[in-house]
Amino acid sequence: MKIAVVAATGRGGSIAAAELVSRGHEVIAIARDLTKLPKELLAAVTPVQDDLSDVSRLANIIKGADAVISAVGAPRDKLDVDTDILVRTSAQVIDAVRDAGVPRLLVVGGCGSLWFSPGLLVVDSEYWPKHLVPIARSHMKLLESLKTSGLNWTYVSPPMMIDLGERTGRYRIDTDNLVKDENGKSWMSFEDYAIALVDELENPAHERARFSVGQ
Repeated sequence: MKIAVVAATGRGGSIAAAELVSRGHEVIAIARDLTKLPKELLAAVTPVQDDLSDVSRLANIIKGADAVISAVGAPRDKLDVDTDILVRTSAQVIDAVRDAGVPRLLVVGGCGSLWFSPGLLVVDSEYWPKHLVPIARSHMKLLESLKTSGLNWTYVSPPMMIDLGERTGRYRIDTDNLVKDENGKSWMSFEDYAIALVDELENPAHERARFSVGQ
């Protein structure tokens, strides 16, 4: 398949692009600064510089793709930044997918809106860092916008802890609940998250829906 990855230089986007390439997919890697792409990945994809500020331009870039993976994120390093930039930028992506007629949009999501336990959302739990609450709230707004977009979307919520690590090929899924291991820990590697994401792309099981993943 021909897959466009938006925000392809972040950890989620670059690992997803690498997983796609490893499975033989044709990848369009879209990013503001292509120099941030790993050299080995840069040679394996079609790189396109774009700042996502123009819907028509982005629609032309992704036109003809079988799906778009959006890894657009919110700023994490500056506490005074408006995290709703995630919502506004993602709205540009949603409009471009619609205008280009791309049949599917997969979104690298957040976990704040998952149920930590019955009646308690992750974002409201004592385990969620207070400085990350605005990012979680912005991701929740994005999820709601997908529900009314009219697109064939899938929102993939990660566990509470996710980082670069080992590609084990093992993961578990849920729908609206946080995935925890037998010790109550919610975690996985970006590499395994990418496997779950691309598995869903290749074998759709959660169209127009959200699902959660974890180790």
